[in-house]
Amino acid sequence: MPAKTRSSTKATTKKQSSSQPWLHVDGTEIQEFGTVRTWPLGLSDEAREYSCERLNQILADTQILYALYKKHHWLMRGPTFYQLHLLLDKHADEQLKLVDLIAERVQTLGGIAVGDPRHVAEITVVPRPPNGAEEVPAMISRLIEAHETILIASHDAASRAQEMGDDGTNDLLVSDVIRTGELQTWFLVEHLVDTPLVETPHNGQARMPRRAARTSK
Repeated sequence: MPAKTRSSTKATTKKQSSSQPWLHVDGTEIQEFGTVRTWPLGLSDEAREYSCERLNQILADTQILYALYKKHHWLMRGPTFYQLHLLLDKHADEQLKLVDLIAERVQTLGGIAVGDPRHVAEITVVPRPPNGAEEVPAMISRLIEAHETILIASHDAASRAQEMGDDGTNDLLVSDVIRTGELQTWFLVEHLVDTPLVETPHNGQARMPRRAARTSK
């Protein structure tokens, strides 16, 4: 009889196994956006809070820049469609890598990285483009202006982060965000130079190279 009692007790306390997933789980927000946890990084709370705030602004704008690149990559048209279609997609991939690097830096500092697109839209300072397609120069100009917005913020944030002893944030902004942004801006700006593909002399005649001209005589 006692053996049965022990067996019965053991059976009732044993956790039931099931492959049924937990659906519609309600959770509690365990850290508010804009706060930082106590983190053993050798940095003051003030420095980490400041860096997270600036990085989240740059992160939101970078996510919008990435979306702009994809939008214009899809909507590109005209004689340079193929070249720009590929270039903008390459730039988009590079911006997406920056998004991840910036977000991980915020998390490394004990903060919360902005990730929800609706939250991003509330924070970004990059102007919203029309929903439809624009002329090619206008689309390129929007990308350049978004780059400059991010570059201005990144230069200032990098300088302030260095002053506050946050070398990691400074390095990320200078080595990754700024250098990538500057290079991509150069590639875009050169597409807005109005120059012919082949030189046309004013007299309407082809100009022969000097060596070729001497040989023909």
